[in-house]
Amino acid sequence: MKTIDELLSEGVAGKRVFVRADLNVPLDGTTITDDGRIRAVVPTVKALADAGARVIVASHLGRPKGAPDPAFSLAPAAARLGELLDADVAFAEDTVGTAAESTVAGLADGQVAVIENLRFNAGETSKDDTERAAFADRLAGLADVYVGDGFGAVHRKHASVFDLPKRLPHYAGYLIATEVGVLKKLTDDVRRPYVVALGGAKVSDKLAVIDQLLGKADRLLIGGGMAYTFLKAQGHEVGISLLQEDQIPTVKEYMERAEKNGVELVLPVDVLVASEFPDLKTKAPAHPATVAADAIPADQEGLDIGPETRKLYASKLADAATVFWNGPMGVFEHPDYAEGTKAVAQALLDAPGFTVVGGGDSAAAVRTLGFDENAFGHISTGGGASLEYLEGKTLPGLAALED
Repeated sequence: MKTIDELLSEGVAGKRVFVRADLNVPLDGTTITDDGRIRAVVPTVKALADAGARVIVASHLGRPKGAPDPAFSLAPAAARLGELLDADVAFAEDTVGTAAESTVAGLADGQVAVIENLRFNAGETSKDDTERAAFADRLAGLADVYVGDGFGAVHRKHASVFDLPKRLPHYAGYLIATEVGVLKKLTDDVRRPYVVALGGAKVSDKLAVIDQLLGKADRLLIGGGMAYTFLKAQGHEVGISLLQEDQIPTVKEYMERAEKNGVELVLPVDVLVASEFPDLKTKAPAHPATVAADAIPADQEGLDIGPETRKLYASKLADAATVFWNGPMGVFEHPDYAEGTKAVAQALLDAPGFTVVGGGDSAAAVRTLGFDENAFGHISTGGGASLEYLEGKTLPGLAALED
């Protein structure tokens, strides 16, 4: 995989460089509520612009249905990128039409433009190879060189991620190079004890990575909504908690394998419960109760790990040489259910080894809850991509850069 440093050494002044970024940031209307992914691509964009490239930044945002939708415009992201670069950033109101063509044509050396949401064109996400290729051909007409730096999208076989690099000289940006280097530390050269904390809503989202980790990790700490399927598999009442009944046989098999392989699989010993889901808009007090994990009332829902579990998980992370954390421990968006996620984040900071926050809601939680991002070993920009890499899958966007 060639890197951006090789590209810069070859010289980029005057060249049109297409940077496939991941500007898929959360929005409240037109207000960006977490700009982490935009900040992550700044080093690549700045290095190219400083070297005299004419930089075309492209990304998706949300899930528009192959047609323009103002709710998913990249205009706010383009404006924020300009602020972070302290430079004017042009914005094209289409992807491969006249606006994009004229905006790119108007770039001078060292200037940056953002084109509109790639998913406004159905060819970006099409499963039809011909349709996807046709869109990639039009994108290729905008540029001379391709730099892949949207790690959060490399697990997608999309036109700008998979097909476009085949049409242009291609290089990995700083973000992707960093992300891949970190993930290799979690797969190829692991320092032990290796502890993995997994949370989030659905156990089905994590089954494949658990399958792989049962042969690699020393300890697995389970929290979030997925924990209740594990508790149910142990025969416990979980009330109205999030539950995937169809996954119980698989979970039982994984628990048996963990014991056989000597992997310590740690489940909550107490949880915070309430009779209804909290109001995340008003953040009205929820008044949860704490109960033992094997004594959840039939009319109650588990919404966070309890205080004894927080202590337990912190103790299991205390000697970790390598930590990977993906998924919050509870409904961290509400202050009454944020303590479990806070406790795990703090335990990562206190751990002596290399700590990785695996993107997605975990990364959002770190920022939302006020932690210093720089205190962690690495905060990934791609939750889904990180998990699929750890599952051992071939990621289309990385494969295209390696070709």
